[in-house]
Amino acid sequence: MATTDVVIVGAGVVGLTTALVLSKHKDLRITVVAKHMPGDYDIEYASPWAGANYFPVGKAGSNLQRFERETWPELDRICRELPEAGIHYQTTAIYGRKKDATSATGLWFAELVKEDAWFRDLVPNFRILPRSELPPSCETGTSFTSVCINTAIYLPYLLGQSVKAGVTFKRGILSHISEAPSYSPSPSPNTIIINCTGLLASKLGGVMDPAVYPGRGQIVLVRNEPGVMATVSGTDDGEDEATYIMQRAVGGGTILGGCLQAHSWESQPDPNLAQRIMQRSVDLCPALAPKTGKVTELSVIRHGVGLRPMRTGGPRVEKEKIGGQWVVHQYGHAGYGYQASWGSAWEAERLVLGILGPRANL
Repeated sequence: MATTDVVIVGAGVVGLTTALVLSKHKDLRITVVAKHMPGDYDIEYASPWAGANYFPVGKAGSNLQRFERETWPELDRICRELPEAGIHYQTTAIYGRKKDATSATGLWFAELVKEDAWFRDLVPNFRILPRSELPPSCETGTSFTSVCINTAIYLPYLLGQSVKAGVTFKRGILSHISEAPSYSPSPSPNTIIINCTGLLASKLGGVMDPAVYPGRGQIVLVRNEPGVMATVSGTDDGEDEATYIMQRAVGGGTILGGCLQAHSWESQPDPNLAQRIMQRSVDLCPALAPKTGKVTELSVIRHGVGLRPMRTGGPRVEKEKIGGQWVVHQYGHAGYGYQASWGSAWEAERLVLGILGPRANL
């Protein structure tokens, strides 16, 4: 059986999931090369900073919606069967304010806050909330069962499962996508490159995608347990600010967010924004501070900033020949990498098998 080398560039959640999906093909020899690996916390490496959860936002007909639809059953399966992966179920509340309809955050959450949401028959226990269960400022609301992921557990889990399946991991910094095959055991023109570089796709030679830009997010990680995962369509503190509360699995703490600041590369937390985030979170979910109702009751683990790999037009998952070498691009998942990861990885798998043609070992 002929073996084809595949080099995946990037070890975020999309790159790691793709490595695991491709590892089942015995005629593929998989190498992951990345500047950042699970365990690192760097402003260029988005995956550790994510909430991370399943809040589907893909619009009808988009590849993002398809990826989200395909990903849910796998996250559900992992949650039920593999507790060591660091995923747990969370009762979820989504609140909508009519005045947010045209704001940046409102547009961001447009699909999520619809009462006739496309995912209503996909996730368990979907229901429309009665007025009595809504915050005073909100006109609409839904509830369903979702999942929240402890990224500090889940990313190493994906890496470990990939290693168990024979995937090789290497540290490396590429200046051009054409350098990727040099990290494979037998570099050749037949090596297939998978570009999972996220935000760095805007800077990587041979790619340099001008549609990719950072969407800065700031969070506060606390020890307090709210007992619910919740978000609202906007805030009165600024149209690029948001409120979301996500309790990570297996002692991972609770993420309080946030914001979506387009084109900002600022890596340091803004203390004033952090204060607003904590205040909004306590206001939305009093269970975070049951004794006093004050921000001072929050037990802060750390403040964090992550840069979502945004892309005008949505995720890019397609194949291209660059310098005679096949490249499968798989980047631009914005803040939805976890909830689109499996669907996106399976699409990359289809593209790789299409390149291999009749040689593909199914």
